[in-house]
Amino acid sequence: MRGMRRVRESLLAALQGLVVSIGTLVVSITLFVLAVLSISFILLGVGVLTTPPALAAVRLWADQRRSLAHHWAGIRVPAAYRPMPADLRRGVVGQVERCIHLLKDPATWRDLQWLLVDMTAGYVTSLLPAALLSYGVLGYVVVAGLWQVWADWGGNWYGFVHVTDQASAVGAAALGTGLVALSLVVNPALLRLHFRLCAALLSPTKASLAQRVEHLTATRHDAVDSSAAELRRIERDLHDGAQARLVAMGMSLGTIEALLEKDPAQAKALLAKARESSAEALTELRDLVRGIHPPVLAERGLGDAVRALALRMPVPVEVSVELTGRAEAPLESAAYFAVSEVLTNTAKHAEADLVWIDIHHDAPSGMLRMAVTDNGCGGASLSPDGGLAGVERRLGTFDGVLAVSSPPGGPTMVTMEIPCELH
Repeated sequence: MRGMRRVRESLLAALQGLVVSIGTLVVSITLFVLAVLSISFILLGVGVLTTPPALAAVRLWADQRRSLAHHWAGIRVPAAYRPMPADLRRGVVGQVERCIHLLKDPATWRDLQWLLVDMTAGYVTSLLPAALLSYGVLGYVVVAGLWQVWADWGGNWYGFVHVTDQASAVGAAALGTGLVALSLVVNPALLRLHFRLCAALLSPTKASLAQRVEHLTATRHDAVDSSAAELRRIERDLHDGAQARLVAMGMSLGTIEALLEKDPAQAKALLAKARESSAEALTELRDLVRGIHPPVLAERGLGDAVRALALRMPVPVEVSVELTGRAEAPLESAAYFAVSEVLTNTAKHAEADLVWIDIHHDAPSGMLRMAVTDNGCGGASLSPDGGLAGVERRLGTFDGVLAVSSPPGGPTMVTMEIPCELH
């Protein structure tokens, strides 16, 4: 059984390596040429339009190789691309921004370096398992009769054996047996060698990892500060709202108890006021709980929660949601409150009479994308002390990003992205 398993692993490694080697020759060379030409043509203006799709194709090919490394060799190759806000404005300006963003990303240049190595050393290392096994099998073909053709040609070399007759053909078969046996042992390791070469070129550098750690540290501090501010708000709302009403209601009940026999009419009036106070306290507690985590969000998900939020807006809001599942609860909550904060800013400052909300999940990129657009006066910006900056910090805790397009006179589009998987 163990021997059969080793044979299967060797054959599978040879087949997988052959598939990868064909891809390196066809796809890697093509993409490298297209990417280099597109970048070269940026000075002519044409490259601004062709570079983003060319580099996007390179990233898809690199991600495919990362996936193969994980599934075929058990080697994880993390990606460290800088997140790009989706739905950039159409036209030349949007293409220029996208092109600049891609060229400033160090991972772009690592991908191009990987393509160059992949179509040279990568091709050789991926082809080695198939070449070793097939060359070993060739030894049996030689002894089966190919040696006669070679003998008519004056002999031929098989490895270090000069095949000129039947006896030397048997030596070639013996050498082939050794090569086949060797391939059974080393083929899986040779395939892993190829993917380790990919990992060395595609993995983030130490500088990228340091930047990532710095970003995570900053977002962690932001999350702690946001949690502390939220806790202070809850304490303040409880102290100034529901707690004060409950204390007043307790005093009223004490007065009612004293007046119950002396002045029943006055006691009855105080009971009515106490009932009103209890109802108002209950309403405030419900609003407070809704502000912490809306029940509709927990029960029915992000789409219905945003629809319920839109119904409470003072301006008409059209909501479009395309979600095939639900994200993790903390991320879903962050997305909900991000949309809520953007809608609040819109109601306060945009002077709009119509708002559109679009929420969908892009499965290939694993991104939850939310766009809030209004037909107001425009002029919104990501100022450090503004409400949108707080939304950006909230999203940053989950590696999310926020982009604002708001020319004077409108319209305003706030686009948010959070990497996640739906379940």
